[in-house]
Amino acid sequence: MRRHRNVKIVATLGPASSDYKTIRALHEAGADVFRLNMSHGAHEEIAERHRIIRQIEEDLDSPIAILADLQGPKLRVGVFANGEEELEEGAAFRLDLDKTEGSASRVCLPHPEIFAALEPGANLLVNDGKIRLAVTDCGKDFANCTVVTGGTISNRKGVNVPDVVLPLAALSDKDRADLEFVCELGIDWLALSFVQRPEDVNEARTLARGRAAILSKIEKPAAVKCFDDILAVSDGIMVARGDLGVELPVQNVPPIQKRLVRRCRAVAKPVIVATQMLESMIESPMPTRAEVSDVATAIYEGADAIMLSAESAAGDYPVEAVSTMNNVAIEVESDPTYREVIEASRRADRQTVADGIVAAAREIAETTDIKAICCYTQSGTTALLTARERPRVPIIALTSLRGTARRLALTWGVNCVMTGELTRFKLAVINAARAACAQGYTEESDQIVVIAGVPFNVPGSTNILRVAPCQESLIYATDPG
Repeated sequence: MRRHRNVKIVATLGPASSDYKTIRALHEAGADVFRLNMSHGAHEEIAERHRIIRQIEEDLDSPIAILADLQGPKLRVGVFANGEEELEEGAAFRLDLDKTEGSASRVCLPHPEIFAALEPGANLLVNDGKIRLAVTDCGKDFANCTVVTGGTISNRKGVNVPDVVLPLAALSDKDRADLEFVCELGIDWLALSFVQRPEDVNEARTLARGRAAILSKIEKPAAVKCFDDILAVSDGIMVARGDLGVELPVQNVPPIQKRLVRRCRAVAKPVIVATQMLESMIESPMPTRAEVSDVATAIYEGADAIMLSAESAAGDYPVEAVSTMNNVAIEVESDPTYREVIEASRRADRQTVADGIVAAAREIAETTDIKAICCYTQSGTTALLTARERPRVPIIALTSLRGTARRLALTWGVNCVMTGELTRFKLAVINAARAACAQGYTEESDQIVVIAGVPFNVPGSTNILRVAPCQESLIYATDPG
């Protein structure tokens, strides 16, 4: 299904979008990737949504990526005798391992790992940062705090610990069970929550055993500090601005977002910007102007994808939210300023033959009358490198592997077409010309650039570039191979 934009749209499925009709409408409206949130829904519900997506993919002959988002460890306080208490600024409050019901002066925090890592002066954030506690004294089973920002604290509210690296694995027992379930089900991307260090990513990769690409969610200050190390062992990144905006001052998030997007672009790994992009559309058919501007900013930065969460999973207007994102993307990408920004932020860090081939393909396409860049790829690397160039013409990725086509649905500007296995470059050029014409990118009188690796079916062997006509008789006449 041809899109008239380059940025991809990720839509989360949930109660508002769990049947065939709605999910198909979301895809037709612009959703390229569907996110299955493992924090909500039983395995049976997840499996049914997966089945429906694959059915739509077959019905429309359109590769669709499925991203399973693991919950990660959830840190929560215990329960209160009165259900809730009001904490006053300047008051003393104690957190401990005592499971007795809480009061206005203390509550259980059933996570000894937190106490083991805390030091006096550290901050604890409760209920999405609405309550801030400063640690004055602590031990292996308690933390005495002063209430810096007061408010209502109630049963099982979440706790964030922004100032320390917690000795907690990114994968809980639930996450490990969910990971095995979704990998066996056949998902394409696995999003990992609570990443603090590269070792967290390596653990998930070991458990996934190549069945899914690993996408690290950057939502902890510790992850921002060692981002390059995490990026090096990840297949993709999600800038998860929700917890990031809780654990860091909110004014820090926009520059972090820009830095992370540019680092991902530089190393040709897809990056998603997520959280509250069209939040008001959960209840309204129209977004706010500020939300539209937020979506546009991510597109101008060159992010590979922008994501809807509750807007499409539980909102009243899921299809309208996707359509809004699609329309904003088309409008932004048609703005001349968009190309100026994208090209000014392109980093020329090229060291391999493949880097040179894709850079040359982009240069040729933009300086001559070329209508599309067609790249053959098995692992997806050639398409990722081509997308890093952010060319002005469409990218058509041809592959014989369905899994590769699905994973590339997350990558900026890449339009995937399934093809049979090839052994001769001339046949590759012919198939590329046919695909470009069939998908509506070219006519027979046009030319395309074809890039591939010879011998075929060897990952990482991109070494050939051909400017080719789309008319098959001319290909036979001019190509001796």
